[in-house]
Amino acid sequence: MRRRHPFVLAAVVVAMTAAVTTGPAIAAPTATAPTATGQPTLVHPADAPETSAATQRLVAEMTTSERAASIVMGHISSQNPAELSGCMEQTGIGGFILMGANVPGSEAELQRVSAALATDSSLPGPLIAIDQEGGIVSRLPWDQFPASTTLKERPAAEVAASFAARGSLVARAGANVNFGIVADTTSERTSFIFGRALGADPASAAERVAAAVTAEEQFAASTLKHFPGHGAAPGDSHELIPSTDKTLDEWRQSDAVPFVAGIEAGASLLMFGHLSYTAVDSAPASLSPRWHEIARDDLGFDGVIVTDDLGMLQSTGIPEYADPIANAVAAVAAGNDLVLSIAHTTPETASELTAGITTAVESGSLSAERLQDAAERVMTLRLELAASGAVWAPCADCEPAS
Repeated sequence: MRRRHPFVLAAVVVAMTAAVTTGPAIAAPTATAPTATGQPTLVHPADAPETSAATQRLVAEMTTSERAASIVMGHISSQNPAELSGCMEQTGIGGFILMGANVPGSEAELQRVSAALATDSSLPGPLIAIDQEGGIVSRLPWDQFPASTTLKERPAAEVAASFAARGSLVARAGANVNFGIVADTTSERTSFIFGRALGADPASAAERVAAAVTAEEQFAASTLKHFPGHGAAPGDSHELIPSTDKTLDEWRQSDAVPFVAGIEAGASLLMFGHLSYTAVDSAPASLSPRWHEIARDDLGFDGVIVTDDLGMLQSTGIPEYADPIANAVAAVAAGNDLVLSIAHTTPETASELTAGITTAVESGSLSAERLQDAAERVMTLRLELAASGAVWAPCADCEPAS
């Protein structure tokens, strides 16, 4: 499994102070338990021999249903800690995404929301994700740091500073995964993804994506999205399946470049989009074994692969994607490790997806080995984040970034 980068707090504080020229008066985070050198460091559990063994032991002890639940990232629209705890206890799911409806008016209130999601003390905490790109897509109203709309034309150092600051807000909110780094690239201003992309061409996007990942990974697990790249495929995947006839070789020279840079920078997750490169596979990438093979074997990504919201497939109105359970099973079979469900969900959806994946394994239509591999990848990331060795909290005595 990949290794997270060690984090030296002082370096990022300096970068934030030097490079972020606009932003809210939010103090830089501080970490508990400094090292003997006086510099707090995030410790990667893969440096400890027991990490792999712990993953294998925890997953081996799970039933098929528990493994299935562990690869579901669900959502309910509530800010009530009791309701959220009840959801996690009843479903046993391995992840939860915080959407706007989950975010109260203050950071302290949001910390209580996030804390309620960790209910099983026998396992490392769940993956708590948030879409905090900043700017156009922002769940944290107090994040006023520069975002893609301006950063696509700024030096990489400013991108790093903004995403270090943004990552700290995500971590302080109690989330440990940020679906926040858009690696799509396009020069078409009419594209729905243009304003969210970090670069209008592959080379500039790659430089800024790598800077964002390197900075953010010190605070939260970074996610590259939306693989293999929306820029070449016109249309919004919230409403349809965008498609392009760009060949694989053409993709490698263009849209692939920012994803390669982000993977090499150490991104923990790779989000697959609901878009089709018809010359490679007519199926959406999120349901395409071929695209998962490319990500693993050609690009060398060994972290957690997560679907974009599976509810978006239903929103297309295409009959073959009308069944959310069939979509989830197909996504896991294709190679996704974590299935994300937001749109069209009810409080029962997470349990229904778990049951559907379990049934697919028991019937033989989904291999037990594929489920085990997915569960182990998710569990490794959960262990990694739980063993990071630092607790982020507001620093009352720190000067705000300016």
